[in-house]
Amino acid sequence: MKWLSLTLALVAPSQAALRFGCSTVSIQRLDPLVEPGKIPSAHLHQIVGGNAFNATMGDDIGDRGTCTTCTFSEDFSNYWTAVMFFKHPNGTYKRVPIMQNTALPNGINGGMTIYYTQQDFSSNGNQKITAFKPGFRMTVGTPTATSKYGPGLKFVCLQNKGTRFPELDDFPTKPCAGGIMTVHHFPACWDGKNLDSPDHQSHMYNTVKDAFQNSGPCPASHPIRVPQVAYETLWDTTQFNNMWPSDGSQPFTLSYGDNKGYGTHADYVFGWKGDALQRAMDSSCMFQACENGRPLASQGVQQMNACQVKSTVDEDIDGWLTSLPGM
Repeated sequence: MKWLSLTLALVAPSQAALRFGCSTVSIQRLDPLVEPGKIPSAHLHQIVGGNAFNATMGDDIGDRGTCTTCTFSEDFSNYWTAVMFFKHPNGTYKRVPIMQNTALPNGINGGMTIYYTQQDFSSNGNQKITAFKPGFRMTVGTPTATSKYGPGLKFVCLQNKGTRFPELDDFPTKPCAGGIMTVHHFPACWDGKNLDSPDHQSHMYNTVKDAFQNSGPCPASHPIRVPQVAYETLWDTTQFNNMWPSDGSQPFTLSYGDNKGYGTHADYVFGWKGDALQRAMDSSCMFQACENGRPLASQGVQQMNACQVKSTVDEDIDGWLTSLPGM
């Protein structure tokens, strides 16, 4: 996932690419896709995006949000992943904070880097990229996986915030000088009928091989090309580098007790206002060039950070914990 090759793959006209930051809107045990209505959900999530996020989100959150933590002020979507914890040799756990990507404006409150790209960075003909519809949602990965789940789900041992390779299928096995990045790539072929499915995945088809790599065309069963959605989350594991177990064992775990990382997963609920995402996909803008009305409205870091969702789950997630929240 080298930045140079990534950028060169996008220079052709009409290959719009959004890359933007979203600060944290909430960190709590809610999961309106997998466990709708359950308060609290089974494990802790890191959530960014619109403030309509709650345990029982309806069909069109784009119409109900009043603020968003994302750069693009018309994007009220929600994006979330499991939280990372450090397990101390004494058996206690500490939540790993997230940090902003170097590609994002300074001052963002943690958050994620979000991508919407065309053609999986591949030659998929000139097929039109169709924006998601109100009510659309999907997941990638599963917390129950006990081996590599599938392509596009990766860990990167950062030497610095600009490191993008090599990509690993599970947690790094040594301290990382710049932290750990998790990468989540979603499928980009839709069946054109269902906004969701019982497993939140069957309505989509994954053409991704790994990372931002070339991939094949959509199959007849899922013929509609939608934007390639991807998340990058940077975890500041450096503060724990001097606490690694003396036996050399890997001390990090995801919030549902996974110290391998095979169950890494992410959730997405579409919430762009009106035709904003379609306008972007129909343009030839790239990254920051899509901001300030060209063609998308954008906002500053102060406005992004000010948008918050109050926690509905009263529990300590920041101290040294005797067990993972919900475990």
